[in-house]
Amino acid sequence: MPQASPAPRGRPRSDRIHRAILDATRDLLIENGFTRLRLEAVAARAGVGKATIYRRWPSKEALALDLLLELAAPHLSVDDTGHTRDELRAVVLNAIRGLTETSFGPVMRALMSQIAGNPAIGDPFRETVVAARREQVVQVIERGIDRGDLRPHTDPAVATELLVGPVYFRLVFGGRLDAAFAEQVVDAFLRGAAQPRMIR
Repeated sequence: MPQASPAPRGRPRSDRIHRAILDATRDLLIENGFTRLRLEAVAARAGVGKATIYRRWPSKEALALDLLLELAAPHLSVDDTGHTRDELRAVVLNAIRGLTETSFGPVMRALMSQIAGNPAIGDPFRETVVAARREQVVQVIERGIDRGDLRPHTDPAVATELLVGPVYFRLVFGGRLDAAFAEQVVDAFLRGAAQPRMIR
């Protein structure tokens, strides 16, 4: 009875191609920005044909969005630690670290104007990444209220903007983005939202 052929080692070819295309898109976005991004250049950088890209993504907007969603995903979740201040700090630090320590930051800068003005990128980004971040903040706020740390009528939507908005303001207009800034943001938020015993 003939023996079965050994399973091929390593990542399947289609996965490698997918990864190569996303990596090439990331590099070219950072180097040239979105308006100068060309799928021909992505194909050449990835070592594939242009048709290979079109089989996976119908446009450069769809390709850029897929990359952005992938890069954003690891920086959205906040664990239940049992400590409201720590969780609020994690909300801010997740945004800071994603923007300053990973490729998400430079890709986000390259796509900022598209998110603001191009519905093909902006609408899905808001429906996924922004909605996921808001949901995480909702959970943090609800846990804080249940613990008696935050005022019962704290608005999670406004909380998201107060906690994460300053990070993106500094991304656009400049300023230090570090743990000390995260502490400042959390302290400012708690002065308005915390029960008296939570305020330092």
